[in-house]
Amino acid sequence: MNQNRVIRLAAGAVIVLASLGAHAQGSDAAGASGRPSASDAKAVKAADRALQKSVVRALGKTKGLRATTITVRARNGVVTLEGTVPEQSQVGLATQAAEGVEGVTSVTNALTLSTL
Repeated sequence: MNQNRVIRLAAGAVIVLASLGAHAQGSDAAGASGRPSASDAKAVKAADRALQKSVVRALGKTKGLRATTITVRARNGVVTLEGTVPEQSQVGLATQAAEGVEGVTSVTNALTLSTL
């Protein structure tokens, strides 16, 4: 009877260890160290640059918006607008233009009014 108990405990331990090993081999893009590979990181940076350029283009095409003093940062679909605009109404215009770009998931507007 003790022998059966030991065999069942050993079998249970093997099943638990096997399931932990299977979980550790997830299919996410991160390597064994939990960090993305160099090629994945390059692809993410390229996508961020492309999104940034798309938003800059959209701001430049927006009528009534002075986009030359606006800096755009993009990271994983999150766009941050920084810089100055001459009128309060342009703050909202810039946000709307950025939100309308495909790939933008959210916009953080840190624009301020210029004093000149």
